[in-house]
Amino acid sequence: MTRVPAPLALLIAVVSGAFIAVQARLNGELGARLGDGFTAAAISFGGGLVILTVGLAVSRTGRQGLSTVASAVRRREMPWWTVLGGCAGAFLVLSQGLTAATLGVALFTVAVVAGQTASGLVLDRIGFGPGGVVGFSVQRVLGAVVALIAVGVAVSGELGGSIPLGLLVLPLLAGIGIGWQQAVNGRVKMRAQSTLAATFINFIVGTVVLVIAAVLHAVIVAPPGPLPGEWWLYLGGPIGCVFIAVAAFLVQHTGVLILGLGTVAGQTLSALALDVLLPTDDGGVHVATVIGTLLAFAAVAIASARFRRRPTASSSAD
Repeated sequence: MTRVPAPLALLIAVVSGAFIAVQARLNGELGARLGDGFTAAAISFGGGLVILTVGLAVSRTGRQGLSTVASAVRRREMPWWTVLGGCAGAFLVLSQGLTAATLGVALFTVAVVAGQTASGLVLDRIGFGPGGVVGFSVQRVLGAVVALIAVGVAVSGELGGSIPLGLLVLPLLAGIGIGWQQAVNGRVKMRAQSTLAATFINFIVGTVVLVIAAVLHAVIVAPPGPLPGEWWLYLGGPIGCVFIAVAAFLVQHTGVLILGLGTVAGQTLSALALDVLLPTDDGGVHVATVIGTLLAFAAVAIASARFRRRPTASSSAD
């Protein structure tokens, strides 16, 4: 396996994280227009699946990878649950629709990042990701803590009010699921030797789950409203394709924790950029957002640092 230089891997993770923030805004707006977060999530995943299906049709390597994974699961050479990463993605999108409006984006984000960083530490420690075992260390734990502080500071101006804290369970579990999703998708990618095949499997599983949920919601609760006409509201799926593909590729090079912290840094940077370019109020850029963004990048630097002892004179002589 050709190793990706660590600085480049982190840069790619940060950029993909920035796109997550954009995707969340698009999917949230689509759900609000439809009055149905379930249908909005299904449309987002379904749009990504259409693009990936076209890509798979013209990619021989992708089709071979898909066949390889199917054979491995059928022969029990690969656990069946490793292809279910899309369920975690579906759960994340659903939790956005079910709780983000009540909790607020700020508190929702804090809960997701808490789950994501915790799962990243644990999954790396037990060697669940494709990169193998990465033990606990002072700098990795400290980086995770700083990341949580960074997000808390960045959104501190938006927190407050009476919040039903029980709703925090869903985004917390969704954050844990993100780490698990990145790990199993990385495993699938390594077996398939195709990022396209791994991303396609993720999206087809997630789309099936979300379509079933949307149909049940429409029948039991209420059907969605009419589809909005703005084309840009449907870009959440394509953006999701890019993020899932990048994560499946990078996780074997960075580990689950560093990948998660990189994407968190990208999300805070994107939030800062949106405050500057597309402000939602007259308050301009908040100091807390700037501080939180800087702390997020500090968290990545701390967690990814390699601390080595200087050789002693005796060891040099040896």
